[in-house]
Amino acid sequence: MTRAQQNQRSIAIKKMFVLFVVFLLKAPCGLGTQEERTTFSLNGMWEFEQTEKAFPPEHFTRRIPVPGLIHLSEPPIEQHDTLLTKNYKPRYNWYRRSLRVPAELENRCAVISLLKSKYVTQVFVNGTDVGGSMACYSPIDLPITDALQVGEENQILVRVGDRAWLPSAAAGSTDKEKIAYLPGIWDDVSISFTGRFRVHRVLMLPSLSEGRLTAKLLVRSFYPAQIQYGDPMEDPCRVTVVIREKATGKEVSGPVERSVAVKRDNLTEVAVDVPMQASHPWTPDDPFLYTAEATLYDKADMSDRVSVNFGMRDFERRGKYFYLNGKKLILRGTNITLHRFFEDPECESLPWDSAWVKKLLCDIPKALHWNAMRVCVGIAPNFWYDIADESGLLLQNEWLYWQNHGWNEQIRAEYTDWVWSDGNHPSIVIWDAINENWDPFIGNVLIPDLKKLDPTRIWDAGYMTSEHMTLDEMDEPHPYRVGGWRPNFEEYYTRNPYSLGDLHDWPPEWQKNLDSSAAQLANEYGWIWLWRDGRPAKLTEKSFAFYLGKDASPDQCRELQAYWLQLQTEWLRCERSLAGVLSFCYLTNNYGFTGDWFIGAVKDLQPGPTLDWFAHCFAPTAVFIDLVDGRYTKHVAPYLTGSQLLFNLVGVNDEDRAVQGMCVVRLLDAEGEEVRRQSLQVSIPGYGKCYVPTGIRLPDESGGYLLLAEFTPSQTKNASPVISRRYIKVGEMDKYVFYDYKPEPLEY
Repeated sequence: MTRAQQNQRSIAIKKMFVLFVVFLLKAPCGLGTQEERTTFSLNGMWEFEQTEKAFPPEHFTRRIPVPGLIHLSEPPIEQHDTLLTKNYKPRYNWYRRSLRVPAELENRCAVISLLKSKYVTQVFVNGTDVGGSMACYSPIDLPITDALQVGEENQILVRVGDRAWLPSAAAGSTDKEKIAYLPGIWDDVSISFTGRFRVHRVLMLPSLSEGRLTAKLLVRSFYPAQIQYGDPMEDPCRVTVVIREKATGKEVSGPVERSVAVKRDNLTEVAVDVPMQASHPWTPDDPFLYTAEATLYDKADMSDRVSVNFGMRDFERRGKYFYLNGKKLILRGTNITLHRFFEDPECESLPWDSAWVKKLLCDIPKALHWNAMRVCVGIAPNFWYDIADESGLLLQNEWLYWQNHGWNEQIRAEYTDWVWSDGNHPSIVIWDAINENWDPFIGNVLIPDLKKLDPTRIWDAGYMTSEHMTLDEMDEPHPYRVGGWRPNFEEYYTRNPYSLGDLHDWPPEWQKNLDSSAAQLANEYGWIWLWRDGRPAKLTEKSFAFYLGKDASPDQCRELQAYWLQLQTEWLRCERSLAGVLSFCYLTNNYGFTGDWFIGAVKDLQPGPTLDWFAHCFAPTAVFIDLVDGRYTKHVAPYLTGSQLLFNLVGVNDEDRAVQGMCVVRLLDAEGEEVRRQSLQVSIPGYGKCYVPTGIRLPDESGGYLLLAEFTPSQTKNASPVISRRYIKVGEMDKYVFYDYKPEPLEY
């Protein structure tokens, strides 16, 4: 070989070496592997501190659990006593912990994921700013490969701001019934390692009727984007999807494969249709779950693999009703305002206690015949939805959007990621975009677009109806009959008395809802809130003073609340054009504008009288007394002694078949002694109602009496009676005494 040839060879080798080094520098992740995703949970105790300026503290003197909020800091923060008041001064919240990355993960691509963190989050790894986000209710995923030191300890530092500093663009609304917007990392945190292709999001969209599953994936490429002429802009990726039964691991479909060109340093959407013939439906009574395993291949090498749970179910609107798996389903349930509960002094770490949440979402609702809940003015940690999936609870999932806050394109970005992130949960059947508000962009632009991403669910847009939006699938009327918003409360309701207990008293202003062609879900009603110690809530002091006087005891207030909500639930359930009835509110801030129905320490979830009576008025099949209350209403005259009282019993049935049974009507005096009894056979058509005209001779003695209707379905073995009640006054007296009948305590 001549010297010239040797020089040319040397130059060629140097060029190849330089190109190889450039390739390695451009590629943040290493060469091909056959490893699945490796994930390290960062949940647990972190170091914690606060600062006034946006610079890290010199020393960390506290610890804090993740997930959680800053009220859980130990020792407590300096302003702990003002944290739940308007006097709290915003601070920067700093979280720190370390993680040793095994050496074998060198050449893998790393991402840190914070499922939910509020407000305005910035992440630093080994002193490098790796990015941040203003999103408060959807995941924050940040590539951190270049900042990690493989085989060594790595310092993770997270800065979380305050609600006062949330940018105007952020889709983080104001709740005017909140005071304290506690910041913090409030859902799971992890670091995961993959190849150059990563499953960024996966969305499983079932179609039970068509016997298929559409698996939508967002694939993140970590190949460097095109820089110079001739550099590739995309790469081939092979996607496979396998379906297994979650409980047994048995493979039922797949692998189904698809090849796609993935854009470099970007996100690429992929859709894979998987046959699911003769699949097992997900229902409230049988919440059967599958697992979908999605794998990405970079040429012949596995790059990433994730598994997500889902259920095969169809949820749709037909006319004014909802249908689950082709069968009409009337929703019965309640609301949870978790973000208001966050500022409850007794909240502590309960929202992240899985046993407590299971009792809240599964055990108690089943005892109350509830099949649905609205997660109201703010969504929940991810594991809440896992529990709902496993227990068969249907959810209306509502973003924290009451008062306008956010710019259109940022709202689009956060709502779109919300659907991608939470859309695998079969329990979520309604996306709720707004609470009691109107927004033309959300209603007429964003929702139609998001229906294309996820056509398997219904969208609700607050108070927007067909008058405001083209796609009006459902409305959410809030039929509050006696509202504390009226400044002349006592004068108004003295002149315009409310006939509590009249099951067909619909004011004219609500007629448009009954006439609407959209499904009507009455997901708030009552306005009779108490705190857990029996005191009226901020919005209901006038109500209790009007009906009970200003010196009513907690027991008297609880009795009125339970009776009021029982009768209003009966009223709403008798309106068979409603698609569902959701009471308000099951869990909230104990010292807020409203209240919930627990008593004592909330950690014990001890039901109050209202929940005991909900077990009756929410029974799928029930018989209600159609009669105006005579104990609390002020405009009803007493009945004549010895007269014949004529009234209707109204049977309601949420089942798809007719239900027969015996209804025993009893009249009790002030001592609880039975003075009248009669029995009637009742047959209630499927999904319908029936009227049973009834008469009973009243006693010859004046007094306060309690009328009971106890219905026992004949098809159910060992069924307990479903009880309806009304207080009546007989004869003229200066003061009436009534027997406070107590149902069997709620068992769960």
